[in-house]
Amino acid sequence: MRIDTGNTSVITNPMTQQATILDHLKQTATILPITPKPPQLAMPQPGAPAAPSFTPPAMPAVSVQSLGKSMIEGHPVDGLRYTIQPPAPPAPPAPPSMPQAPQAPQIPGMPQAPQAPGAPQAPQMPQLPPKPTIADVWTSSKLNMPVLTNVSGPFGQQSTYCKPAQTAEPNPALFQIPPGYKPIVPQPPAPPALPKPPSLPKPPAPPSAPTPPSLPK
Repeated sequence: MRIDTGNTSVITNPMTQQATILDHLKQTATILPITPKPPQLAMPQPGAPAAPSFTPPAMPAVSVQSLGKSMIEGHPVDGLRYTIQPPAPPAPPAPPSMPQAPQAPQIPGMPQAPQAPGAPQAPQMPQLPPKPTIADVWTSSKLNMPVLTNVSGPFGQQSTYCKPAQTAEPNPALFQIPPGYKPIVPQPPAPPALPKPPSLPKPPAPPSAPTPPSLPK
């Protein structure tokens, strides 16, 4: 794969795991290795608290419909329509109920007072289903790449058109270092030197033996 940006071109070869950066002003070719990152494994830590449970939101329903075959600027294309229906929004919480007034104590022999009628509840408005998002994708039958995409939804309408390129094989010289360019292979940095082990302390000198007393003559 080759990507040209201004005065720089980047050639990537996954077979040799190398990337070549061409500087057209300095006429240099810097060759760099492509090293994939190792996968990081999550190691469980003993005594760590468990993660709280999480309920994922509901996924939207997606339906696919074939639009048949067509021609766009002389290129045969296949059309598919994707209809994405988002889930209904959650119902709003019910308003809190009004506290009831305390009842007056009933006096023997007196008729009970009629209860006051409760306040009428407001009628609930019907919830309309959210507007779906519709995407019409026309894909080239030869290149297997999207050519025309029309997306309409609550945000409006958006169209994307990609002009198909020529289907002929590119010149192999485009993926090689041009003649006259100076190849540069950066040297990997030297590993850091290992620290020297600490010197062991010298053992103390043994005590000298006492001198024996001289015998009398």
